[in-house]
Amino acid sequence: MEWDWDNAFESIPLLLKGLLVTVELTLLGSAVAYVLGLVLALLRRGRIPVVSQVVFLFVELVRSTPLLIQVFVIFYLLWPALDIRPSAFLTGVIALGIHYATYTSEVYRAGIDAVPRGQWEAATALSLPRTRVWTGIILPQAVPRVMPALGNYMISMFKETPLLLAIGVLDVLNRAKEQGAETFRVIEPYTLAGVLFLLISFPSSILVRKLERRVGQL
Repeated sequence: MEWDWDNAFESIPLLLKGLLVTVELTLLGSAVAYVLGLVLALLRRGRIPVVSQVVFLFVELVRSTPLLIQVFVIFYLLWPALDIRPSAFLTGVIALGIHYATYTSEVYRAGIDAVPRGQWEAATALSLPRTRVWTGIILPQAVPRVMPALGNYMISMFKETPLLLAIGVLDVLNRAKEQGAETFRVIEPYTLAGVLFLLISFPSSILVRKLERRVGQL
């Protein structure tokens, strides 16, 4: 099949609408992953009986199963069992957030472990409240060190949003599929969808590498 510029130009507005959904999914999913990942890391670090073991099993279970299966389980099993009907978009945000939270929790844990032991000992010697130790000493040192890794997971999440077309989320790839179904031409919309992914993920990866070098100089 030859490239059809008319079809390509007609596809652009629809693909841009899908790209907006993809970006929204990525940003909201990342916010959930970053916050929930920190909570999971702190729960595991706290070594609370039973709780830390349950969190460990949850993290390993999620990390050991594909994201697509988790999306199906949440959308087709969990929501009906709870008798609630969230939208496919909200389901996608939750699924992406939970999935990547298990990875970011390990990143946070590594950052916390990298804080010099002397910082903990100094906080203990000063009899600082536990909350103050975490918010004023440990996390301000741990989080900046793991920012590049967190950025990489955001980029990975951005590239995995097309999996949500399985539950009908109208992201950029699903919009390309929709355009192809209407015109019976898939080369142009799918190619442009790939270009849009590249235009965002490639500059983002460069920014993450620059951030990594900057953090390495701290």
